[in-house]
Amino acid sequence: MNSPEDVAGKAIGALRGTPSERLADELGKPYTFASGDEMMAHLRAGTIDCAIMENSAAIELVAQSQGVRILSEPLIEYELHFAIAKENAELLLAVNSALEALRQNGTLGGLIGKYFAGKKYTYVPPEGVDVHPGSLSLAVAPDSPPFSYKNLGGEFFGLDIEVSRAVCDYLGVELQVIEYDAWELTNAVWFGMADLALGWLPSEGEDLVGMSDAYANAVHVVIVRR
Repeated sequence: MNSPEDVAGKAIGALRGTPSERLADELGKPYTFASGDEMMAHLRAGTIDCAIMENSAAIELVAQSQGVRILSEPLIEYELHFAIAKENAELLLAVNSALEALRQNGTLGGLIGKYFAGKKYTYVPPEGVDVHPGSLSLAVAPDSPPFSYKNLGGEFFGLDIEVSRAVCDYLGVELQVIEYDAWELTNAVWFGMADLALGWLPSEGEDLVGMSDAYANAVHVVIVRR
């Protein structure tokens, strides 16, 4: 296997609960694993043909494993942004400021490692933040794990939820989560029904709403046997 195009129809390994799991399901026959070490053992044994992982996690895992390598060409690359009404320039600046602070203090890196690479990380709200009245409403889809999803009790979880909560904590406001279908997210912001939206946002949405700085730059790669 020499190219990402070669993974189509193959037995593909992915860490359970990560975006790679969905990619594996879309591209071939998915096999999910609880840990990277377990997945590499199955790859070396030939149980799976390849594995898909977020790049930084894959580099770290392959450095500790023998007999495997990362294909030089990425499988997929994408950025994740907040959608914000174009006329709300003040909120856009505030969110970008919060994202930069969360990037500098390691919160974004910790959350991305948690949801993209299965690493242990627990977000702890900051202390001493000035609390302001009001809240920010977030539009997300309820069925897009690991970005946003609901548990049996109806509570929202996922990367997008935790990033949004961290942004709101930094700004000193409450987070209000509103459920929308994936194709309604851009319109929810455009028509003023939500302050923010995260999730599947079509490219033409940039003509309707503003986009924050990226809070995650995702690169997924393919790991194969040497």
